[in-house]
Amino acid sequence: MDKILIKGGKPLNGNVKVSGAKNAALPIIAACLLTGGSHQLQNVPLLRDIDTIKRIMSKLGVTFRDEKGTLEVNSDDLQGHEAPYDLVKTMRASILLLGPLLARYGSAKISLPGGCAIGARPINLHLKSLASMGVDIYLDHGYVNASVGQLKGADIFFDVATVTGTENIMMAAVTARGKTVLKNTAKEPEIRDLADMLRSMGADIEGDGTDTIIIRGVEDLRPARHTIIPDRIEAGTFMIAAAMTGGHVTVEGCRPEHQEALMEKLEAAGANIKVKEDSVLVRGPDTIESVDLKTMPFPGFPTDLQAQFMALMCIAKGWSMIRETVFENRFIHVSELRRMGADIEINGNQALVRGKDRLFSAPVMATDLRASASLVLAGLVAEGGRTEVQRIYHLDRGYEALEKKFKNLGANIWREKE
Repeated sequence: MDKILIKGGKPLNGNVKVSGAKNAALPIIAACLLTGGSHQLQNVPLLRDIDTIKRIMSKLGVTFRDEKGTLEVNSDDLQGHEAPYDLVKTMRASILLLGPLLARYGSAKISLPGGCAIGARPINLHLKSLASMGVDIYLDHGYVNASVGQLKGADIFFDVATVTGTENIMMAAVTARGKTVLKNTAKEPEIRDLADMLRSMGADIEGDGTDTIIIRGVEDLRPARHTIIPDRIEAGTFMIAAAMTGGHVTVEGCRPEHQEALMEKLEAAGANIKVKEDSVLVRGPDTIESVDLKTMPFPGFPTDLQAQFMALMCIAKGWSMIRETVFENRFIHVSELRRMGADIEINGNQALVRGKDRLFSAPVMATDLRASASLVLAGLVAEGGRTEVQRIYHLDRGYEALEKKFKNLGANIWREKE
């Protein structure tokens, strides 16, 4: 098992290129199950979660080939419809195989998903929606067993806007008989990227990016070529790191329109930001000002950047209130930040942060993907030796070569075996 070590105190300077978005790539790879042929996907990040979904789909008969930055996905010869527990337990996004398997195969057996520890995130909205499309579902020994003769269109209202639920039902509906209307859908950019992929395959979809998506089922789909959008959470992590270290960093290959909520908060904290077509320049302030924060679904401030922004507030001037409204249990990084000298009080879904002049290096343990990133950011400014971040396999699920990118920006950071 690897760990990351950091000697803090160096401002970050230079340019960094953002990788493809994990949360867009996973459903798009799953969508390749919908039809046979060879799909060509570009800008696919090299991540543990990507490897996991490839391993699961390989067990179903899908073949993969990486060549010159392109992932070729061939699903001509599906040989099964079961996603086993030993793989699904490591990644919640495995449930995204349910919709396309039902659309293509009429049957699916998916282990109830595992993944990180940021909350229950039940899949009842997925199952309720599929049932309204004619799917027979029963749970048995930890598996979702689902079957259908022909999926049928339906009017579906999500009680809570769910990203994976929206994606799963979109994929199920593209070949369903008739029209499917999804209401109170998630609006995240990853939803729109999946819709673009499905349209390239011949699907009839409109309304993605709004709270109502209309899908008219088609009889046939075709293999597609698609480029994954940049990872807005990775881009945001580098932007926060630049502000936190007093650095001067250009984040390249991103989409600034996906960062508007973050940029507003960083400017309020004192950072200077310049936006170009596909890059954002962040200059860190001399003094970081405290800013209150409330996480919300897109286009609000993303929950996946809450832990990183909290690390920034730990060295801000004054008090800040951070309110988490998307996931429960998403303050589990707080105890580790406290080990580094942070002053944080938790009351339900609110964290009161009193900024300190400095943080101190310490051995810390990552508990989930974004918590891992917050501890690395804290380590970049910590004084008094080196910070050791353990259990970074969480980090490798969602960040491609993070320590190498930080090192190229001037950070004193490296990876070692435990």
